[in-house]
Amino acid sequence: MRKNHTEGEQRENKMVRSITLSMSETPEQASIEMTPGNKSDPFISLSWPAGGDHRYLYLGVNLSDLTLPLHPGSSHVMSPGDLIILGTLTPPGHFAEELAFFRVPCFLLDVSEEALRRNSVIHVGSRTGLAELVSRFLSALAKASRSQDSTVGRRLALNTADLVALLLSEIQENSVGKFTNPGRELLLRIQSHIQENLTDSGMSPESIARAHHISVRYLHKLFQSDGTTVGAWIRQQRLSVCRLELRRRRHSVAVVAQSWGFTSPSHFSRIFRQTYGLSPTEWQDSVL
Repeated sequence: MRKNHTEGEQRENKMVRSITLSMSETPEQASIEMTPGNKSDPFISLSWPAGGDHRYLYLGVNLSDLTLPLHPGSSHVMSPGDLIILGTLTPPGHFAEELAFFRVPCFLLDVSEEALRRNSVIHVGSRTGLAELVSRFLSALAKASRSQDSTVGRRLALNTADLVALLLSEIQENSVGKFTNPGRELLLRIQSHIQENLTDSGMSPESIARAHHISVRYLHKLFQSDGTTVGAWIRQQRLSVCRLELRRRRHSVAVVAQSWGFTSPSHFSRIFRQTYGLSPTEWQDSVL
């Protein structure tokens, strides 16, 4: 990335810029993850629900009024309020002191390992739109007192995860144009079709392929190119909306499961636990 952009070039920059690790950051440093409970833990404390597979996404925000490098010697320069998203994190003290970091459980974000590998570092400007909202929200959290393990604290943590998930979704949408695969546009249309029909328990690869006038074999090939399968993608989308529904506690687990295309409550409970590390009922209890 060139330094000293002209004012005109800065205006033309997109809000979201995917950037790679600088040469000063070795692969060994980039793969080190913080362990929960470390006394030198640099993260802002939030009351995350128990569960998941202990994978995290790391989100930093520049709290200062200065333009800062990500760390001494880094070419990644952050303006006031800018966000930095990392799939892995280096040891404490490696980054500028003015950066506040949040560690968000991936199971609350539905972030795939493939996505984390594809974007080791994502720099997000904070001057407009959703990024500005997320920046202001996280900055306020970072400057407030540590949250307590209470109903308010747990709901605040979940709202934080929801905002970050929306930001990640926007980043993904903005990066679509970077793909050269001619089938990418078709895959996105198919995924939109699936999301619109999640309540249809009879939805299958055959019905999806038929609706888009393609072969089932080509349908599977499209999803394989994105690092997943048709069935796995449908299942994850259904699990994600069920998790949100269960948070509202308006319906029983069985009703929620059936409403979103799961014909067997026991099967739903089993894969919910496999995915998120706790049962649907335990999830409801954790977000009271």
